[in-house]
Amino acid sequence: MTTEATLTPTSASPTARQVWTRARGIALALVILLAGAVAIAVVRSDARHGELDPRSADPGGSRAIAELLADRGVDTRVVTTLDEAATAAGPDTTLLVATPDLLTPGQQTRLHRAFADSHGRTVLVASGSASIERLAPGVTADPATSLDSTLSPDCALPAARRAGTADTGGVRYTTTHLGADACYPSERLATLLRLPDEKGNGDTIALGAPDILLNDRLDEQGNASLALQLLGSRPHLVWYLPSLSDTSATDTDDERGFFDLLPSGWLWGTLQLFVAAALAALWRARRLGPLVPERLPVAIRASETAEGRARLYRKTDARDRAADALRSTTRTRLAPLVGVPVTQAHTPESLLPALSAHLHGDGRDQHALLFGPPPSDDAALIALADRLDALEREVRRP
Repeated sequence: MTTEATLTPTSASPTARQVWTRARGIALALVILLAGAVAIAVVRSDARHGELDPRSADPGGSRAIAELLADRGVDTRVVTTLDEAATAAGPDTTLLVATPDLLTPGQQTRLHRAFADSHGRTVLVASGSASIERLAPGVTADPATSLDSTLSPDCALPAARRAGTADTGGVRYTTTHLGADACYPSERLATLLRLPDEKGNGDTIALGAPDILLNDRLDEQGNASLALQLLGSRPHLVWYLPSLSDTSATDTDDERGFFDLLPSGWLWGTLQLFVAAALAALWRARRLGPLVPERLPVAIRASETAEGRARLYRKTDARDRAADALRSTTRTRLAPLVGVPVTQAHTPESLLPALSAHLHGDGRDQHALLFGPPPSDDAALIALADRLDALEREVRRP
C-alpha cells in the first residue's frame, strides 16, 4: 500500500549564486592565464627590442661587434629590404642575414640567387628548417636544437680553432657537401657550418645561434674572436634585417595563410591549452560507477507507475514486451497457488501440469495463454490481459 506526499514545487534551474559558485574557479584560472600572458608579452617585448641590430646598444643588440669591426676598418651598413641586400652582394662584402626564417620562400630563393655567384661571404644566423634548404641547398636543419650553449670547435677551420669555445649552441645542421667545415658539434651535429664556393673564394656560413653577436654575450668565451673573424674577412659588411615593410614580401607567389604567419610558440601554446582543457574535463567529469539504490523523495502510486510504463510500451508499439510482463507476473502469482516453487514458475514443464491438475483440464489452453506468441495488435493484447485475469481468479476460487 502506498501513500502520497505533498511537496512544495521547486525550480530546477540554478540560481545566479550557484552559477557563480561553480564557475568562479574557472574564471579565476582564466584571469591568471591572461595576466601571465600579458606579463610575458611585456617582458619579451622589452627583451627583444633591437635584437641583432648593429645600431642597438641594448643587451640583445649588436652594436658592440659593429664598433669592434669599425676599429678594424670594416664598415657596417644596415639594409631592411631584399633588393638592397641582393644588390650589395659582392666579392668584397660579407652579407649577414639576421633572421632568415622571416623571409618568404620566394624571398629566400631570390636572395640565394643573388649571393650564390657573388664570391663573397654569406652568414645565415639561426637559419631553421623554414629557410636553410633554400638559402644553402644541401644543408638540413635538425628539428632538435642543441641542449648546450657553449661548445668546443672540434674542427679544422682556422677561425674556430683560434676562437676556441664559443656560444654557438642552437640549431644543428647536417650537409651532403664533402668539403664543408662542420664545427662546434652537439651530439655529432654541427652548430656552425661553412660551405665553400667551388667557383671562387666565397663561402656560406650557417650559424646555429646569434649569441656570439649579442652585446651581453660578446665578452664571454671566444665569442668576440669568432664573430670578428666571421664578419671581418672582407672590408664591407651588409647587415640584412628583414622588415615587414619590404614590398617583396607581398608578392602573390609568397602569400601565406593565417597559421603560417603565427609564431610556432603560439601554436604550441594553443595545443597545450586544449590538452589542459581536456584533462580538466576528465578531472571534473561525472564518474560512471555502480548503481546506488536510494529512497524516493516521494511515494508514487503503483497505478501511476503501471500507467506510465504502459504508455511507454504503447508509444513504442512494444506489445511483445507488454505481453511478456503480463504473463511473467501472472505465472509468478499462480505458482505458489498450485504448489510450484517460484523459481520454476517460468518453466512450462513444471507449472502447466500442476495448473491442469488444479483446474482439471488438459493444459493446452493454458500453454498458449501463459507461454504463447505475442499478440498481433492492441485488441489482442487487451484480450490477453482479460484472459490472464480470468485464469488467476479461477485458480484463486475456493
